[in-house]
Amino acid sequence: MLVNNWAKWETHDLDKTLAPGDGGGMTDPRKSGAAAGPRELDAEVLIVGGGMVGLTLASALAGAGCSVVVVDREVPARQQAEAYDGRSSAIARGSQQALAAIGLWDGMAWAAEPILDIRVSDGRPGGAGRPGRTSAFFLHYDCREADGRPLGYIVENRAIRQACHARAAALEKLTLLAPAELAALSREPDGVTARLADGRRLAARLAVAADGRNSRLRQEAGIRSDTWDYPQCGIVATVRHEKPHNGAAHEHFLPAGPFALLPMTDAADGSGMPPHRSSLVWTERRTVVPAMMALDGEAFAGEMMRRFGDSLGRLTLEGGRWTYPLCLMQAERIVDRRLALVGDAAHVIHPIAGQGLNLGLRDVAALAETVVDGRRLGLDPGETVILARYQRWRRFDTLALALATDGLNRLFSNDLPPLRLTRDLGLAAVNSMPPLKRFFMRHAMGLVGDLPRLVRGEAL
Repeated sequence: MLVNNWAKWETHDLDKTLAPGDGGGMTDPRKSGAAAGPRELDAEVLIVGGGMVGLTLASALAGAGCSVVVVDREVPARQQAEAYDGRSSAIARGSQQALAAIGLWDGMAWAAEPILDIRVSDGRPGGAGRPGRTSAFFLHYDCREADGRPLGYIVENRAIRQACHARAAALEKLTLLAPAELAALSREPDGVTARLADGRRLAARLAVAADGRNSRLRQEAGIRSDTWDYPQCGIVATVRHEKPHNGAAHEHFLPAGPFALLPMTDAADGSGMPPHRSSLVWTERRTVVPAMMALDGEAFAGEMMRRFGDSLGRLTLEGGRWTYPLCLMQAERIVDRRLALVGDAAHVIHPIAGQGLNLGLRDVAALAETVVDGRRLGLDPGETVILARYQRWRRFDTLALALATDGLNRLFSNDLPPLRLTRDLGLAAVNSMPPLKRFFMRHAMGLVGDLPRLVRGEAL
């Protein structure tokens, strides 16, 4: 393969340094480039999209000996900046085990806050100057009721991206071309050929679409998708609060949608603000969101207090706010000739259970295992038998989680008295039956079903 003999890729940003403690040091300037190197490049797998899912898959495959090229339109330094999207992700136990087996976890562990409790309750916003109230019925997951280990972790997306880029720079079999634009992709029976906007050509055995919910590769392959736009948007931010969260993740179900505060690592910045931090994931009606985003910081904090209450003391904003439209999307299939879809290119779900990235990481684990196992049998990564196995493996999990999150959102995002009583009694019933509660806890931890080796914490 030519992939390991390239001119090692000119960089556009030689002095980009990662955050302290990210396990990566400086990004290797040879492993990311624009219009540099030879005009004809060769690899086993081409991944279009260098976000968290795309680079995690690339790291898994390259770490197992596959030559991989990732093409991404974003400038790497911009992707790793704190202001890129402001979000944090819930990393379930199974996903953490996969990231550790791939070699990525050590690079983000400095920013990972363990989830020791999950507290789910029904509630209503308070009035002006009055905190919200919650139902007497609730559901409480406690890690001590499982095996005492964290149920999962909350990690800033910035830290995940930094770990991915650092790992990409360290793997000889992985090459990241960024910023670079895919101009055309041809998928033939014996392989794929890509042409970049700068004229370079790439040859590979398998193309992977990791290019997001509006995936160009999915559309060009003629793969239809079922899409539903929710009348909701997600508002995300980092919140400071006076009292420690003690590793507890809070989710209040309100008539407009779930309002969650998820535990983050404490800050030690000497800003005079409270050091305790949580990630805000606030689902609100689309018609209301513009007014909320227009509020100043103090008024916005007051609206948070109305919905969450004062159990963590006074809430204040740290940094900016971001908003995202919410939708449900399922591709009718996740493979085509020499093409596989992963992450948001294959499915988008409601953030009500914080499972979006976890679903994509299970795609990564399943596809990496099928490709690597097939390769050991002498098959090339794009053969039909490999792609068919990947699709069978992922179909039930993705569809079941999409239906579950959609159903929960419809059940809880309203204020109808009969439904409110039904869901309150449901929460209380699950909470009072330890075997059933442990089963749901293991689901939330990503430890139920036909698990790939990486999710079990095993090497490929």
